[in-house]
Amino acid sequence: QVQLVESGGDLVQPGASLRLSCATSGFTFSSATMNWYRQTPGKERELVATITALGTYINYGDAVKGRFTISRDNAKNTVYLQMNSLTPEDTAVYSCGVRVNLKDYWGQGTQVTVSS
Repeated sequence: QVQLVESGGDLVQPGASLRLSCATSGFTFSSATMNWYRQTPGKERELVATITALGTYINYGDAVKGRFTISRDNAKNTVYLQMNSLTPEDTAVYSCGVRVNLKDYWGQGTQVTVSS
């Protein structure tokens, strides 16, 4: 079955950087568009970044443009999110997502907390 496992979240100070990873299995990763999302309590899930199968199309949410970078390693079935210049507004649970056979899947997420 489809499995998505995020890692790399942490408590960091404003201005710090973090790299999140999402290890996947159960589907053809090299053919799938992958997304990173984030969610805070009481708010809807927010799409942070998208990368197509071969990385030819990448898009970011307005709040993270210029600070976050999405990438993927198709040999490792893993997608990454490099986050720089973090601010308290970036505090959220970050999860990766994929659509397989018209069904959406998300991992359990990893907590990122930005606080001084």
